[in-house]
Amino acid sequence: QDLSGSIAAPDVKLNLGGEFVKESTASTFLRQRGYGWLLEVEDDDPEDNKPLLEELDIDLKDIYYKIRCVLMPMPSLGFNRQVVRDNPDFWGPLAVVLFFSMISLYGQFKVVSWIITIWIFGSLTIFLLARVLGGEVAYGQVLGVIGYSLLPLIVIAPALLVVGSFEVVSTLIKLFGVFWAAYSAASLLVGEEFKTKKPLLIYPIFLLYIYFLSLYTGV
Repeated sequence: QDLSGSIAAPDVKLNLGGEFVKESTASTFLRQRGYGWLLEVEDDDPEDNKPLLEELDIDLKDIYYKIRCVLMPMPSLGFNRQVVRDNPDFWGPLAVVLFFSMISLYGQFKVVSWIITIWIFGSLTIFLLARVLGGEVAYGQVLGVIGYSLLPLIVIAPALLVVGSFEVVSTLIKLFGVFWAAYSAASLLVGEEFKTKKPLLIYPIFLLYIYFLSLYTGV
């Protein structure tokens, strides 16, 4: 018997969330041949839609608070200054160090690399000394505190430009900036665990900021 006719594409519908959607012939063909996985669409991962600052673990509010803690180290102001040591971050101190490097240029571009090098290895020296003296402190904490505490030297930089011709006034401002920076860093790093050994750690911190200032002034 001679049979003839045509085969129509099956009317396949997909149930997507309670609504039936008609599937195309090509989609049906792929599913019948076992290639339906080619049609699958992955859901957007909320982790991939994070803002850039959150992706890089940059908290601007936290950085701003730490800056205030360093610039205003007086306990009477009520800041929780231990957050600078106990919750260290990398981007805030790096930004402070880079900014200090930029204002220290004066045409001598080698200063930038020197300041970053002294920040990293100077912090390592303070860390090793603190550990030898029995302090419970991590390298990341020292790196953050030393970096943030460069802020007083940045604050006095405009004043040095104004009074640069007055040697006595300029020297007093430099000493004030160094003492300010060293006190801010030492008050965070030198805890009660050092007791009678505090001068052994405060002194190298003070020398470190003198060296930072000398890089800025070109001495």
